[in-house]
Amino acid sequence: MKKVRITVLKTTFDEELAREYGAKGLGPCPMMKAGQVFYADYAKPEHFCDEAWKAIYQYVFALAHGSGDELFYYGDWIRTPGVAICSCNDGLRPVIFKLERTDQESVIDYVPVQRPEGGRA
Repeated sequence: MKKVRITVLKTTFDEELAREYGAKGLGPCPMMKAGQVFYADYAKPEHFCDEAWKAIYQYVFALAHGSGDELFYYGDWIRTPGVAICSCNDGLRPVIFKLERTDQESVIDYVPVQRPEGGRA
């Protein structure tokens, strides 16, 4: 498994929809800033938005476990192998991410919980 670099490409804000549906004072995402970089594999990076992670983790997982030579969706989406462009699911202020498979090996950096033999955790 390889690490995946997650770069925040940009934050967006749909003023028209926000005027109609958003809470007063709503603006662009306060958690993510263009240019931020995170590394992930099997787990959400520290300080990464929970909701954004839910929206992109399947692409991170696919890149971490796949070949960097492969294109997503039969080559009819992204033209660069080992790359995906995704966004979080906030319809009023989505954040756009670039996901890139790296050559850096992933290392499990926690101790798995050991279940008692024949028992449940």
